[in-house]
Parts: sequence; C-alpha cells; structure tokens
Amino acid sequence: MAVWIQAQQLQGDALHQMQSLYGQHFPIEVRHYLSQWIEGQLWDAIDLENPQEEFKAKRLLDSLIQELQKKAEHQVGEDGFLLKIKLGHYASQLKSTYDRCPLELVRCIKHILYTEQRLVREANNSSSPLGGMIDSMSQKYQQINQAFEELRILTQDTENDLRKLQHNQEYFIIQYQESLRIQAQLTSLATLPPADRQLREPSLLSKRATVEAWLTREANTLQKYRLGLAEKHQKTLALLRKQQTVILDDELIQWKRRQQLAGNGGPPEGGLDILQSWCEKLAETIWQNRQQIRRAEHLRQQLPIPGPIEELLNDLNSTITDIISTLVTSTFIIEKQPPQVLKTQTKFAATVRLLVGGKLNVHMNPPQVKATIISEQQAKALLKNENTRNDSSGEILNNNCVMEYHQTTGTLSAHFRNMSLKRIKRSDRRGAESVTEEKFTILFESQFSVGGNELVFQVKTLSLPVVVIVHGSQDNNATATVLWDNAFAEPGRVPFIVPDKVLWPQLCDALNMKYRAEVQSNRGLSEENLVFLAQKAFSSSSSNPEDYRSMTMTWSQFNRESLPGRNFTFWQWFDGVMELTKKHLKPHWNDGAILGFVNKQQAQDMLMSKPNGTFLLRFSDSEIGGITIAWVAENPNKAGERMVWNLMPYTTKDFSIRSLSDRISDLNHLLFLYPDRPKDEVFSKYYTPPLSKAVDGYVKPQIKQVVPEFATPNPDPAANPTYMDHAASPAVSHPSNYGIYPAMSDSMLDNDGDFDLDDTMDVARHVEELLRRPMDGQWSGQQS
Repeated sequence: MAVWIQAQQLQGDALHQMQSLYGQHFPIEVRHYLSQWIEGQLWDAIDLENPQEEFKAKRLLDSLIQELQKKAEHQVGEDGFLLKIKLGHYASQLKSTYDRCPLELVRCIKHILYTEQRLVREANNSSSPLGGMIDSMSQKYQQINQAFEELRILTQDTENDLRKLQHNQEYFIIQYQESLRIQAQLTSLATLPPADRQLREPSLLSKRATVEAWLTREANTLQKYRLGLAEKHQKTLALLRKQQTVILDDELIQWKRRQQLAGNGGPPEGGLDILQSWCEKLAETIWQNRQQIRRAEHLRQQLPIPGPIEELLNDLNSTITDIISTLVTSTFIIEKQPPQVLKTQTKFAATVRLLVGGKLNVHMNPPQVKATIISEQQAKALLKNENTRNDSSGEILNNNCVMEYHQTTGTLSAHFRNMSLKRIKRSDRRGAESVTEEKFTILFESQFSVGGNELVFQVKTLSLPVVVIVHGSQDNNATATVLWDNAFAEPGRVPFIVPDKVLWPQLCDALNMKYRAEVQSNRGLSEENLVFLAQKAFSSSSSNPEDYRSMTMTWSQFNRESLPGRNFTFWQWFDGVMELTKKHLKPHWNDGAILGFVNKQQAQDMLMSKPNGTFLLRFSDSEIGGITIAWVAENPNKAGERMVWNLMPYTTKDFSIRSLSDRISDLNHLLFLYPDRPKDEVFSKYYTPPLSKAVDGYVKPQIKQVVPEFATPNPDPAANPTYMDHAASPAVSHPSNYGIYPAMSDSMLDNDGDFDLDDTMDVARHVEELLRRPMDGQWSGQQS
C-alpha cells in the first residue's frame, strides 16, 4: 500500500508529527496531489554530499514542477478553479525556493518520506492484532518503543515524586522556622518576671514538643521519600542503560556493519533517521533524569538530613553522567565513509554526524571537526588511550570542517567535500606484506559542550580501514585488502585484525556480493560458477560442491601467491573478470548469454554433443580480463571429424574497437548459443545499426572481424568492409592455406593453444593500413 494512503490514517501524536513535516518549504497539498509520482522517484539514488549530483536534483525539481503544472491544468469546475490557482502558485513557490539549491529539495523530500514510513510502521506495529505475523525487525522496534514508553512513565513518576518531596520539604522548613521562633520565645522568657514566665512557659514548651515531634517524624518521612526517589532513579537508570545498550551496541553496531558490507557491494546500510530518533529520545530522557537528580541533590543540600542519601545521589550523578557521555561519544559517527582505496593527490569526501546534536543544542555553538590520517599502530594506541602525541601518518588538505545544522531534517553534520591526501608516511612492513596490504584510517575528532558548558565532550571516531595508493596500477591489490577486511572483520576487534584464513563458503559469499555489485546485476555467481572458482583456487578437479564446504583459503592463496603456472593471483584473475564484465559485457551477463566460468576442457565436453556452429562464451584461464568464444565445427583436415575451436581471448582493448555482439554477428560460422539458442535471437538487439548510405560521394568504411579458417567471401563488395583478423585455436590444430590470408603455423599458438595477437599484428595498425589503401587496389588484390 502506498505510504501516503497509510499516512492519512495516522491518529493523535503521530498525525501531528506527520503534519509538522509540511509547510511553506513543502506544502502538504503537493504531497497529496503528487503522492504517486513522489513515491515513484529514486530519491535515494542521489548523493546529497556530491555537488556533481546537482544536475540530477535539478532534473527532479523540473519534473516536479511540470507534474504540478500538469495537475493544475486538468482541474475543472468551480472547485477545480481554486485548486488550479493554488497548485500553480505552489509550482512557482517551489521553483523560487529550490532553483538555486535543488539538492535541498531532495534532502527535504527524503526526510519527509523516511519520517512518514517510520510513523506508519510504528502505528502498524502498535495497532496490529496479528502480533505473531510481525517480522523480527518490527518486533524489535516494538520492544524499543515499549521500553521508551516505560521510561517516559518512570520519568514522569519521579518528576511527580520530586515535586511532592519539594512541597513537603518546603513545609518542613516552614515548621522548622516555627520551632526556631518558639525556641526564641522561650529564650526571651528569661527576661520576664517569674510570674509571667510561669504563665507563658508551659504553653510554649508544649508547642515546642509538638513541633519537634512533628519535625522528627517528618524528617524520617522526608528521608524515606528521598531514598524512595533515589531507588526509583536507580531503576530508571538501569532501564536507560539497558535501552541504550540495545540501541548503541546492537542497532548502531549493526548499521555500522551494514555500512562496512556496503563497501563490498552489500545492500545500502539504510538511513539514520530511525536511529537518530531513538538516540534523541534517549538524550531527552537522560537529560530529564539528570536534571531531576541535580534538583534532588539541591534539596539535600538545602536541608541536610544524616543518612545514606548523599552517597546514593553521588552514585546516581556519576551513573547518569557516564550514560550521557557514552551516548554522545557513541553517536558521533561517519555517515559517509571516505573511499577505502585512497589515492594520493586525489580529491575525496566524507561526512560525519552527531545523532544527538540537535536535541542537545550542540548547534548553538557549532563545533569544528578535524580529520587526520593515522596508521594501524596509531589507531591501536588511540583505543588504548595511550598518548599518541597527536601523531599522524600523512597530511590531508582541507581537513577542518564546521558542523552544520539542517533545520528541515534536524541533523547536525560536517561535510568534508574537498579533502586530498597530500603525502603519506608508511611504516616498516612485516615479512611479505606489500604497500597495498598496509592499512590506515581517517580519525575524525571534535570537542563541544552540552548544557551551557556543564559537560564538555571530546569525541573521536575512526573510519573503516583505508589503503593508500599512489598509482592506479595498485588499485587491484588494494581492493583485495579492503574486500577481505570488510568481509571478515569481527565486531569490537583491535584495529585492524582480520583472520588469515576463512572457510571457502564465507569467501564465496563475499565474492558473490562484490561481483553482483560491480556488475550491477541480479544474476550472481551460481553454484556451478563457485565450483569453477574453487577448482581454480585449490587446483582441484572435483566438481562436487560438498568437497569444498570445509576447505579454508588463506590470504596468501587469495592475493599473494600466483596461481600454478600463472603470473597472477586468484583475486587478480577474478577482479579482471569483474572489470571486463562491468565495462563491456553487463547486458550479456544479465541475459544469461555468458557462461563465463567454464574451463577449456569443460567447454569441449559440452560442445561436442551439440550441432556444428554451436558456441559458448567463457572467461580466459590464461589471461586477466579476457573472454573467449569456443565453438564446435568440422575438422578441415580430416573428413567426418569434428573439433572444438577456441578464439583468442578478447580484452577491454578489443571491445573498445568493436563490441562483443557485433563481433559475434560478424562470424557467420557461429549459429547457436549453447545449448540451442539462435544467436540473432540473443544478440541482435545489441547489434550496431548499419552505416548510412554514401554522402557527397564518400563511402564510410566499416570494421568487421574475420577468423581466417572460417572466412567466407564478401558477397557485396560495395559494402566496403575493413576486416580485422582474429585467430582461432582448435583443440587439435591443422594449418590451412587461403588465398587472401597468410598461412598460420603452430608456432603462433601459446601453451594453452590460444592464438597470441601480439605475435601477428596490432589490430588497430592493421585497420589503419587497410583504410589508407586505394579502393581499386584493395579489391584487385583480393580478386587476384
């Protein structure tokens, strides 16, 4: 059900909260009449901290105004006339408000939608009779909200008791003053004649005895009230600490874990609005109880009564200060992490946020945040509270930022938009560790006061581990370090310790998550794909997934040691596959056209049972970031024998000249994509449209690919194609000689039977040479 439909059914305080979201900055009428359109837009896809996203926000603003104007134009009748004017006015108002700052519109609408969703969810959880059908997340939210309600009742109860105590104490003081007055009168009797003294003294002594007896009883009662109030505060603080533990140690830690996994391509960590609302409720409740404890202490000082209350109040004050200190320091978090592979001399951004900043009025005196890069050893020393003498491991430019308060969202945050790592100071490396295995972190720190300088906090938070590189060629290995750390870091670890070996299924989960994110595909790695990867990683021939369940892979196997017979590691090969797929093969992978994770022998076994012309696409075993075509065809040197041919692997360089689909289209001997799909049915929607006819007497040349052993004469010389040679290696090679193409010897094949393009000619140079030839000469040479 649409959020707006459910939001309109809110009642009581929830309805008031929803209504307060709207105003001149965003009228509720706009939300109502454009509800479907608003909820259908990808607001979360816009990064509010990236100025380059402003054009997307501007496009959304323009679309919103157009939708409003369209809605206004369709209004008819007397009521429609007024609404038409109103909607037109809102369109102009929104344009003037957000035209220069469209990102603020996105921020505003995101806040509105998040809050409405939260209010609807809370209302559904509290009113639903089907408690057993509420999912675990909703149950947890319900428990948290119930605990807040219990805290509210306890805090209100202690507030009432405190007022009663104050009233009783004030009356006690009045009676105490009365006893002092009586005592003064008794003292003054000494100046009177004996007869007068005897006449008045019994009455005053009786009054004094009555008042003193009452004072004694009332002092005991006040002491009981004080002790009872302190015990209630102890109960409240115990529940507060428990609730804070649930929110900070469970919910916030889980959010941080999701944020870490998002660095590996996991689902987004989600917004902080719900967490902030909980933390703000905690802050409000903690502050109310702190003020109550301070007032109770003031009452004790005003009327000291011997007993244990002084020690109790000191303990309560210490506990509440500790609770609020934990809350403030724990809610100083990094909302947007800096890049975990950080290149020197390159601009980067980050955002830190104080979840309780608005509630504690920290923004009234905006604090400044400083960013510093520190090493793993310095991070360990920092967490042990050892004196690091403000050491850093490098120099960051633009590393100071003032926290800003956003009225519409109630967030207090600092946006570092233009930081740059000027230099890095590396430590001595251990053993085989390379520079791309060395971890750093960005330390964000600030200081601010709460409650009119009553409490001063120094807050610090560390970013996720950062690997610093100085050249793009280091990116591949740095990414491996980050992936391993993000996937296998344990909560509460010493920076930045990770297991040296993990179970293969754990690594599979991490690789699958990364692959899906990089390729931006819902089609992840299948069980067959993962078996192929296990065979490659462990040099195994077993095709049974169960054989790998209990096997472990070490970091060295992952990205230190080269694969047997290769000059690259397992990760480097896998990363090359991801990069190639991401840049050039994404639609074909999503269509299921690429089997990919199949070795040469498997491809041969699969194809030999299929008709000639059947082909499949598999990633190259011998080359990083390569994909090859394997197909079954007749052996030209032995009648009646069939064989599987393997085309020299394509790389990014090849696809920058001509796409995979066009190359497949060029090769007429490829007929069916394994197992039996006609190739045009799979790839035709990706073919490049034919070139237009000649203009002003010039004919545009066209690049096409040929495989010499399978070339067919061009039936239409007027089409004027330019051919690119591309060689095939059969399972058993038999050289053939054709009139147009030079004979190919076995010496041109590498150890795997794949054709090496570098040993023949550079494709681009060959194309350029053909384009320079006169047309007549080119065709006469072919016909001779």
